[in-house]
Amino acid sequence: MKKLFGTDGIRGIANNYPITSSISLKIGQALAYILKRKGHRPRIVVGKDTRLSGYMIESAMASGICSMGADVVLVGPMPTPGISFITNNMDADAGVVISASHNPFEDNGIKIFLNSGLKLNSGQEEKIEELIFEDNLKNLLPPSPQIGKAYRAEDATGRYIVFLRHTLPKHISLEGLKVAVDCANGATYKVAPTLFREMRASVTTENVDPDGININKDSGSLHPEILSEKIKKNGADIGLAFDGDGDRLIAIDEKGETVTGDKIIAICATHMKKRGALKNNLAVTSVMSNIGLLKCLEKNGIKRIEAPVGDRFVLEKMRKHNAVIGGEDSGHIIFLNHHTTGDGIITALQLLSVMENTGKKLSELASVMKTYPQELENITVKEKPPLDEKPLLQKKIKQVEEELGDSGRVLVRYSGTQPMLRIMVEGPTREKTKSAAERIAQAARNELT
Repeated sequence: MKKLFGTDGIRGIANNYPITSSISLKIGQALAYILKRKGHRPRIVVGKDTRLSGYMIESAMASGICSMGADVVLVGPMPTPGISFITNNMDADAGVVISASHNPFEDNGIKIFLNSGLKLNSGQEEKIEELIFEDNLKNLLPPSPQIGKAYRAEDATGRYIVFLRHTLPKHISLEGLKVAVDCANGATYKVAPTLFREMRASVTTENVDPDGININKDSGSLHPEILSEKIKKNGADIGLAFDGDGDRLIAIDEKGETVTGDKIIAICATHMKKRGALKNNLAVTSVMSNIGLLKCLEKNGIKRIEAPVGDRFVLEKMRKHNAVIGGEDSGHIIFLNHHTTGDGIITALQLLSVMENTGKKLSELASVMKTYPQELENITVKEKPPLDEKPLLQKKIKQVEEELGDSGRVLVRYSGTQPMLRIMVEGPTREKTKSAAERIAQAARNELT
C-alpha cells in the first residue's frame, strides 16, 4: 500500500503528490468518515500557517470534509498548538493543521489532532490511507441534504491568547522587560507580539510581514543569529525566535548568545524541581539532546527518560512515565501541565516566568548547563536502506565511538520527513567533533550516494 503519513503527518512539495488538491480533498473526506457515528455530525477545525499553498489545501480539505457530511470551522493562520487548543475549546472532533513547520515555503503538510489534543494514532492513519487508496470514498458520500457547512471562527485568535495568558499566574507581569520577537513570517506573527504587549512588555518585532513565500526564510528559530545581531546592536532582555508554525522556540540572552531547547529544558526543569513542581522528579529528553543536558539533569538529581526524535515520541514517553516537561534541542518543548503539544509561546512564557521569579538574567540562568561541541552533517539520499546492512559505515561509527569514549557520542539516523541521513557527533573539543563527523559523513557518501 502507498503511504501518506510519515513521522509527523503528511508532508511534501506543494502541488506535487501527496500535497495536492485532489489528495487533500480525499483526506478531508476520509477523516470526516472515520469521525462519523450514528446521530452525530462531526465538526472539524482547519487552520494553517502563512504559506502560499495553504489557501489551496485549506479549500480542498474543507470541500472534502463538507462533502462527507461534516462541518468545518476555519481559523486561518494560527500556530499549530493554537489549532490543537481551539479543537478542544470548540468541542470539535478533530483539528487539521496545514503546515510544513520549519521547512521552506515550497513544502507543505497536513497534521491532524483529535479532540483530546493528541495526534491520530497509527491505526487511524492506516484507516484513512485504506479509504483513499481503495477508491471507495465516492460510494460513502451522504445524500445532498446531509452535506456539511463551513464557517469562519473570527474569535479563534482571541481565545488562544486568553488561554496562553492563563498558563501563568495572574501576578506575573512583563512590565519593563524588553522583548525582541522573531516570528519567521509564520503563524505567530499576530499572536506573539499581541500577547507580550498585553502583558506590558516593551516589544520589538522582526519578520512579522508574511507574503506567502518568506516563511522561515533567513529568520526565526532556524536562524537565531539574525535576532542575536539585533540584540547586540539594539539591546533587549531576551530574544524569542519562533519557527513557521509556532511550536518551537529558540531564545537569545541579553548578550546575544543563543539558548537552545536543551538549555531551556535545563533552566525550566531545575527551577521546577526547586519549587516542588517537577512531577516524579523527571524530564523526558531526545536521543539528540546534548550530553551537557544529561549531565546537568544528573548533577541536579533529576531523572531522565530518553525518547526517539519527534514530538510524538516525546509525548508518548511523558504520558507513559507521568512527566510534565520534555522536549528536544530544536526548541520543541512540551509542558504537559499546560498543553498536549509543543508550544513555542508557552515555552517563552515559562522561560520568562523563571526570569521573573528568580530575578536573574537569561545568561545567568543558562549557565546551569554546559553545552558540549556538536557537529551535524546531512547527507541527501535517494533511498533509505537499513544502516546495519552498510558495513563500512558501521565500522567507521564504531571506530569514532571508541575514540570518544565517555567524552562524546554518535547518532546516525534517517530523517523522518526528508530524504536525508542525519549524522550527529558530540565530543570534548570542536576540532575532534568536526573531524569525527566528517569521517562518518564520508563513509556514508561512499555507501549511500
